[in-house]
Amino acid sequence: MTASQRVKTPGFQALVVATIIFALFTQSVGGTIGFFILFGIPLFAMTPLPPYASRGERIWHYAFLATCTLIFLFLILPILIIIPLSFNTEPYFSFTEGMIALDPEAYSTRWYADIFRFGMTAPDAVEGWWEDMWENATWIRAFRNSFFLAIASTILATTLGTLAALGLSRPEMPFRSAITSLLISPMIVPLVITATGMFFFYGGTMQGVIPGYPDGLAKTYLGLVLAHTTLGVPFVIITVTATLSGFDRSLIRASQSLGASGFTTFFKVVMPLILPGMISGALFAFSTSLDEVVAVIFMADVDQRTIPRQMFSGLREQISPTILAVATILVIMSIILLTTVELLRRRSERLRGLSPG
Repeated sequence: MTASQRVKTPGFQALVVATIIFALFTQSVGGTIGFFILFGIPLFAMTPLPPYASRGERIWHYAFLATCTLIFLFLILPILIIIPLSFNTEPYFSFTEGMIALDPEAYSTRWYADIFRFGMTAPDAVEGWWEDMWENATWIRAFRNSFFLAIASTILATTLGTLAALGLSRPEMPFRSAITSLLISPMIVPLVITATGMFFFYGGTMQGVIPGYPDGLAKTYLGLVLAHTTLGVPFVIITVTATLSGFDRSLIRASQSLGASGFTTFFKVVMPLILPGMISGALFAFSTSLDEVVAVIFMADVDQRTIPRQMFSGLREQISPTILAVATILVIMSIILLTTVELLRRRSERLRGLSPG
């Protein structure tokens, strides 16, 4: 159905009437435009009803569409609302009259610039500004710590989680259910309890055990990487195990019968088929590490503040819309990661023959 045909449908006409009523009650231009866009997108994207549909089926069709849209808005608006707020000119966590009226002067990118300037010794300097920003800017240091921990823990979690999933997928593995439950327990146990146990284990039990760390691994980057790895491994195990559920083990026997070694079989036969699950688990582990704050509060030192820890401190010590700007960047990154996971899931289904290619 073309766009001109969709405009003539009763659903679109009802949307226009609802938009006019919404505009009369709210007296808000921005709100009216948002109302029309939010309800118009699913209306245009939904598959049209056949011509022989009855009146009751049409009413149910549009009622179902409206209900799903309202549920979607209820879930997503608390997240999306921070995006326009991050462009506020004023240092408030609320919409100003100018923002509601869509006044261009009420919007600014000053808080995004503050991400690079806050904490610098000389933010307006011409020479040496890059080194000053990299070493002293508070948010840049938080970004640096977060991405270092996320990348390191993701690599380690993906390696360990994939090996664990390969072992647990073997039918002769004893106590598979018990071991699986134990390995994914960090997802089930309250995070405060896990973080408390990590702090006492890495800070007390590990004292003097590892050379170079006489006081244990608490307040160290190695301890933080291991803590984030513990939280990321369950996601890799679940995604790789799900990929292995449709794996044809006769391919391994065929590879071995042709003289291939174990390493060759894994990298040439097994890994290409489970790679979507590995990447999906790695993305989940990366996202988990990037968003983690409870374990960082217990395990990190002052110089090891990550983005969530800095946001938590900012809400308590200095309320600034810069937090909203950082949150907007994290939301965009999460959307990109989730889109990548969905594309990998579809690719995995095509490789396993579960969906048409």
